[in-house]
Amino acid sequence: MRYHTVIIGAGMSGLAAGIRLAYYDKSVCIVERHTTIGGLNSFYRLRGRNYDVGLHAVTNFAAPGTRTGPLAKLLKQLRLRWDDFALAPQVGSAVMFPGRTLRFTNDFALLETEVRTAFPSQIDAFQKLVRTINEHDELNLSQQPVSARQVVGGILSDPVLVDMLFCPLMFYGSAIPRDMDFSQFVIMFKSIFQQGFARPFDGVRRILKTLVRQFKELGGDLKLRHGVQSIVAQNGRASGVLLDDGQVIEAEHVLSTAGAAETEALCGALEATVRRDAGQVSFNETIYVLDRLPAELGHPETIVFYNDAEQFDYAPPEDPCDVRSGIVCSPNNFLYPDGQQLSEGVLRITALANPAYWLAQPEPRYVVEKRRWSDAVADVAVKYIPEFRPHVVETDAFTPRTIVKFTGHLNGAVYGAPRKRLTGETSLPGLHLAGTDQGFLGIIGSMLSGITIANNHLLRD
Repeated sequence: MRYHTVIIGAGMSGLAAGIRLAYYDKSVCIVERHTTIGGLNSFYRLRGRNYDVGLHAVTNFAAPGTRTGPLAKLLKQLRLRWDDFALAPQVGSAVMFPGRTLRFTNDFALLETEVRTAFPSQIDAFQKLVRTINEHDELNLSQQPVSARQVVGGILSDPVLVDMLFCPLMFYGSAIPRDMDFSQFVIMFKSIFQQGFARPFDGVRRILKTLVRQFKELGGDLKLRHGVQSIVAQNGRASGVLLDDGQVIEAEHVLSTAGAAETEALCGALEATVRRDAGQVSFNETIYVLDRLPAELGHPETIVFYNDAEQFDYAPPEDPCDVRSGIVCSPNNFLYPDGQQLSEGVLRITALANPAYWLAQPEPRYVVEKRRWSDAVADVAVKYIPEFRPHVVETDAFTPRTIVKFTGHLNGAVYGAPRKRLTGETSLPGLHLAGTDQGFLGIIGSMLSGITIANNHLLRD
């Protein structure tokens, strides 16, 4: 069968693009190498427990019925209802540095009050920064990259405040060591600080199952265990994909959510070129299941972004993990409807990792090193959250090696390549990119990326 579009990858952006195309009666086939959907944001079951992969929180929260903003736009474009995602807002989060804390909720006024209290001499400059952010058109796909450090540093004069604002935005969206493109900074500032965090009670499963149901009801084909070996071209134009089993799926358009460098590899680019363009920023994460709720241990925050060093340094570390900074997320600390609560306490601790180290470890040593560095990261994290380790009943951990295995992202680069392809265009006609390397960030942003490329390129014919 020949399709209008074949989509590589059954993650958030691929599923959203597929729904958008299928709604307009385009024949669509999504191919996924693995046995499950989700890509970077998936789920699994281990020793009788359900775990989320990737999802700490959904950013870009808006209350049901809101008519503007990314979430409202997404639901409208996919013809979904607010209840389909059933997002519960956060309790409250914090950025913690030595001697300084900035707390924030989904009400932006709290962050402004916190800045006024902790950095009184910077409040006028902070308000100027917010105006600059609100005036910036981050959706302009033709703009050139600009250093966010340069822009923000030209407005704020206190380097600690600058680092405290960058810390959560980088951890949740920067593929660039020690900096961000200003448009990416704006996207993340709005999505985290101005709009905020939320989570479905059932985790990422709720969102993914909703997307798959909608896609299939509209007539889309989803093929799991169908890995792509290469992208096929005829007469200088993408014409389909060659699968690992030798089957060719023909299509008028190919949409890849595999990543820019990874897609270049599928087109036959030289390995040196692919490695040069690949991202380097990756993470280790350990999930701790507890015998009581984090709030019962004195930890009410939804997410804590912490930095224990004199300066915040966001870059691939020389050590296996950078224990100086990280993220602590509790899926328990959301305002679930009707007083619902997860059956067990959960904490997730995430830190920057060295991809080369984790990819090179032989299996027996790899298991030992995962445990050793999980302990080292937790030793620093408990400076910023209550001691929880006596209450741990189960753990699981992942590294850049895990990310490579289940997503195919080179180096386990969670946020893809440093250079984004905002228009989604590639050097091969008929082939477009969506997802992480297109440039819209977060779970909502990833889905909007797929929708945007479908609207701008694949529905134009």
